[in-house]
Amino acid sequence: MGNREEIICIRIEGGEEEAVENNQINIRRKESKQFDIILTDDYDDDNNPIDDHHYYGSSNHGRISNNNQTSKRIMQEWKILEKNLPDSIYVRVYEGRIDLLRAVIIGASGTPYHDGLFFFDIQFPSHYPNKPPKVYYHSFGYRLNPNLYGFGMVCLSLLNTWRGTENEKWNPSESNVLQILLSIQALVLNAEPFFNEPAYNFGDLSTNLGYWKKKSLAYNEDTFVLSCRTMLAVLNKPPKHFEEFVAQHFCERAETILTASKAYIDGKVKVGHHIPIENTASSSFSSTISGESHKKFQDSMGIIYSKLLLAFIKNGSSLEDYVGDNMDDHLSNNQVVLPEPEPSSNLIVWVLCGFVYIPLLVFFLVILPIIIIYSKP
Repeated sequence: MGNREEIICIRIEGGEEEAVENNQINIRRKESKQFDIILTDDYDDDNNPIDDHHYYGSSNHGRISNNNQTSKRIMQEWKILEKNLPDSIYVRVYEGRIDLLRAVIIGASGTPYHDGLFFFDIQFPSHYPNKPPKVYYHSFGYRLNPNLYGFGMVCLSLLNTWRGTENEKWNPSESNVLQILLSIQALVLNAEPFFNEPAYNFGDLSTNLGYWKKKSLAYNEDTFVLSCRTMLAVLNKPPKHFEEFVAQHFCERAETILTASKAYIDGKVKVGHHIPIENTASSSFSSTISGESHKKFQDSMGIIYSKLLLAFIKNGSSLEDYVGDNMDDHLSNNQVVLPEPEPSSNLIVWVLCGFVYIPLLVFFLVILPIIIIYSKP
């Protein structure tokens, strides 16, 4: 594909013929770039480019097409995104469904989300920007943040899905999609997501900081486990139009993720702290992390580490320098031996029944006939 650039001319419906020229907005489409327009004319019903978008089935598109002001505002949003996206956020918009947008945020270094990919489907409402966009998080069933629910809800003041001051809520004249994505990246996928949890009354943190820091570390460990599970889910079924991006991303980040996972498992680095990759195998760490919660984390990560390693190799990652000739050692040393399964409830019921019914059977089949025989005159 290369880096060729192509001008896409989007015509806004509903304008007068003499105003057509003013109702056309040119968007620069760059191949393999952070912002990209997906053309929908070349697809048929069996190869629909957006049918996995959460809001694809919405009838909102027709209302937007007939609303000239909303269409113009969306085109402005496209331009803002194209010019201002940071390196860690990628966006796809759709030429045939301008009401839809998909974004992925790369988890930042120094957080329990580092190197993960977090996908969001966005829909512009019919009277945008009077109301904020709808945002759906692709959780794959995992809740790895107090603000991101397993059923896809994103809890954020800017989306009016969480309480906040007037300055924090959606402002039709100033707010935009780029602000939403940056807020999710900075305020939600942060270094200590535990403190986002509104259910806790942290009070004066300085008086009990040690306790809350331990809780935060345990939360980070659980979060990283779920982040790794999300990586596996994304690799298994990447969202449409991000397939090549997902493959390339994990090819490049595989060794970093595995090295960090090993350091976390060994307790040499706290989850969510910056990882000195060159030192993780050395003895420069003065202590290791321990405790019941960390043991639980080690058990979970021991299994996931092996799955990640195999998934990265299947994805095409070159891990020879990392694994060498010791693939079996890497798998066995980090594979947790699961405890023997407990007896199922059905088995327990059968055992209890045996204690009751076997003596009865012995009585009626053996003892009672003997009694009857010897009781006869």
